[in-house]
Amino acid sequence: MDPNQPISAILVVLIPLLTAFAVPIIGFWRKNLCFYAACTALAAAFWCALHLLIFVHQRGPVDYFLGGWDPPWGIALRIDSLNALMGVLVTFLFSLTGIASKKSVPLELPLKEAPFYALFLLLFTGLLGMILTGDMFNLYVFLEVSSLTAYALIAMGEPGAMVASFRYLLMGTVGASWYLLGVGYLYIVTGTLNMADLSGLLREMEGSHAVLSGFAFILFGIAIKMALFPLHLWLPDAYAKAPSIVSTTIAPIMTKVMAYVLIRIGFTVFHPEYVVQAAKASGLLVWFGILAILFGGISALSQTDFKRMLAFIIVAEVGYIVGGIGIANPTALKGAIFHIVNDAVMMASLFLVGMMVTHRTGGHGINHFFGIFRKMPLTAIVFTIGALAVIGVPPTCGFFSKWYLLLGGIEAGHWAFVAALLVCTLINVALFFRVFDKGLYLHAKAPQSIPEPRIDALTIQEAPLGMLVVGGILAAGILAIGIGNSFIVKTLILPAVPGGL
Repeated sequence: MDPNQPISAILVVLIPLLTAFAVPIIGFWRKNLCFYAACTALAAAFWCALHLLIFVHQRGPVDYFLGGWDPPWGIALRIDSLNALMGVLVTFLFSLTGIASKKSVPLELPLKEAPFYALFLLLFTGLLGMILTGDMFNLYVFLEVSSLTAYALIAMGEPGAMVASFRYLLMGTVGASWYLLGVGYLYIVTGTLNMADLSGLLREMEGSHAVLSGFAFILFGIAIKMALFPLHLWLPDAYAKAPSIVSTTIAPIMTKVMAYVLIRIGFTVFHPEYVVQAAKASGLLVWFGILAILFGGISALSQTDFKRMLAFIIVAEVGYIVGGIGIANPTALKGAIFHIVNDAVMMASLFLVGMMVTHRTGGHGINHFFGIFRKMPLTAIVFTIGALAVIGVPPTCGFFSKWYLLLGGIEAGHWAFVAALLVCTLINVALFFRVFDKGLYLHAKAPQSIPEPRIDALTIQEAPLGMLVVGGILAAGILAIGIGNSFIVKTLILPAVPGGL
């Protein structure tokens, strides 16, 4: 075997894919084994992703040719510093949410364990495939795999989930169609779908209107999929109405993977000079990022549902990342990549808190957080760390990625972006102060707006152990990433910054 084609490059995708098809059979025999089969596959995939990250760090990029066929005729997986980091992030978070699902799935999705875990693993496979593929069309295939499974998982949720899922399906289909149309334009003028081949050929076609049209279609399609304002309309209801474990899985990861795709296509398939000068897209990205930051933050202020509030925070966080990508200097792009990692971990911890509260109280409205610091003190600690990270309080990880974004905006002289970051930070303080206010309320009786809470306000009844362990790991991760930010940026983030900036 070629030493530059480690078997873990294909196993990281193959193991969860095969397990996804095996889970329904396992569920027909013993449904309680579906959880263990899924967690085993996720753990194996995480080990493979970690191996790939170490391999890339030590030996350089990995090229894995499926079936031994060299590109452009064959399908290639290309793993470098950027997607190796994303692979570890996605496998790590899926592994944790898989563990947390043990008690949540039987409660919220009774008798649906087998279809849930099959779809869960297919979603995981689709996202990993998008990250690792070196082929534009296969990225579309994996995009559709992840999207179709996400639609189905969201539709399993509470009343209104079917409508939210259908709206997501309509907008997601439009986004995927625009992406595919753009890929078609590029194929017509270059005759290849391999990303490495495209990168070389497109440098010679900067003046082509077909290439510019293809780039515009792809950019618009990605913007819909990553819920960039004003194309975010599918996101709040989809994430709020989905089952708790589905929100905890999809919300932190889906938009971040699409942000990775934007970086990959914008700065690898195309190149920085084309994006900034020929296509003049960087300025548009920054201003749409600013609008997303302000709209997401202000919209979150009016929400009374915790998950829906977090969904609008994600809209704002997408604005942070897109703005950093649009500024396109090394400091801002370091901040954007670092914020992809940080926001995924922060949002995973907060949506997990929402799942814990739902598990104990039966709802995820902000009023359901009444007395949480007394009733669920360990859950409250996880919430506090996650909230401080979103606000950007050191030494949590959220502070440091925002700091790089601020410095990048200052270096570029884009004061509107800097101001938007600072304003949104103040909005986040107000957002989470409302939840702290409810959580610290110590009277015995909850407000009348909470229908029949499952636990008494004076009784300590924590979330299930599995959820607490996962919450503890995420909270520790938020602090560890923050404290070790310098090492992480130099070792993992800096090598992932595309060249030519």
